[in-house]
Formats: sequence, C-alpha cells, structure tokens
Amino acid sequence: MNRTRIVRWLRVLLPLVALAMLSTMFLLSRGSDTESRIPYAEVDAQAAAREGRIVGPEYMGVTEDGVQMSLAASSVAPDAAAGGGRAQDLRLDWQRPDGVTADLVAPSGGAGEGVVSLEGGVVMSTSTGWQVRTDRIEALTERSVITADQGIEADAPFGTLRADRMRLAPEGDADGDVDADAGGDKPAILNFSGGVRLIYQP
Repeated sequence: MNRTRIVRWLRVLLPLVALAMLSTMFLLSRGSDTESRIPYAEVDAQAAAREGRIVGPEYMGVTEDGVQMSLAASSVAPDAAAGGGRAQDLRLDWQRPDGVTADLVAPSGGAGEGVVSLEGGVVMSTSTGWQVRTDRIEALTERSVITADQGIEADAPFGTLRADRMRLAPEGDADGDVDADAGGDKPAILNFSGGVRLIYQP
C-alpha cells in the first residue's frame, strides 16, 4: 500500500473517529447539578404594561437647601386622582448637609406636586435616636421639611411621646418662613405639637 492510498484512508477514518469520540462524550456526560445563578425578577410583564406600572423605580434628588433624598419602591402606577403616582413598599432616605438623617418606610404612598407622601403605617428612624410611627407622613421635595398631622407615637432617647402633629425642619422654619438657600445652614429641629404627652425614662 503506497503513501497516497494511506493518506486517502486517513482522510476518511480520522473524521469518523473524531465524530465517534464527540458522540460518546455527549452521551455519557452528566447533567449539571447546579441551578442557574442569573438573577431574574418574577414580573408579569403583560400586566405591568397594561396597567402602566413601573417595577422597582428609584428617585434621587436634592432640595434647594441641600438635603439629599433617595426614594425607592417595589412598584408604582399612575394615579390620575392624586395627580401623580401610587407606589407600594416605599423607602425614603433623607440626609441633611449637617449629617442628620431620617429613614422612612411605608407600605404605600404617592408623589404629587412637590411632595412625597407615605401612608399605611409609616416608621421614621432618625440618626439622633428617634423612632416615629404614624399613619401618614409628607416630605417636601423642594425644602428639608417632613410633617405628620394624623397623630404620632415616638420612642425618644429619653422616653416615649405621643402628639397630634410632628414637624422636622430647619430651626425657625414655620410654614416656609426660612429662606430655602439658608435652610441647610440651620440645625434641624424635631417639633411636636397638639396634645403632647411625654413619659420620661431617665
């Protein structure tokens, strides 16, 4: 058998051997025991599109007196009656230039003209050691003001407190009396009014 004939046979046999090896590898290979680790959201895309709903929205902004605001929700849908949107599972992070912070969480809420409202059992925790619970809280988006007027309960570093209303704003701010540009330079005051009852625990 001459060299040319050997080369011709190898051209036929080698691809067949390679094909047989690959087929054996695929037939004997075991399935992967690990599940896909790629994160995904279980979202009904058709329902979201039909309702005009946005999943996992986030909003960040800065007020005129320098407060950084970060608002996140699990979902938000348009609300024509409120002139804005209705959101579920809200979290608002609020930070003043002097380092005072407030973290607010609520089951629902909405946003309208210059205000973010949190409803349905709101909890506000501040960096100064206060925890305030109420049915509804409003935070202005143009000035560093947070208010509640439907009754509050609060845990303070020195006891517990109940009141009709609460206002967290720069010192001297009474319904917007402080100039917005100067509000960030004044200390934040947490003010309670209307039937205030304090149980002091030294």
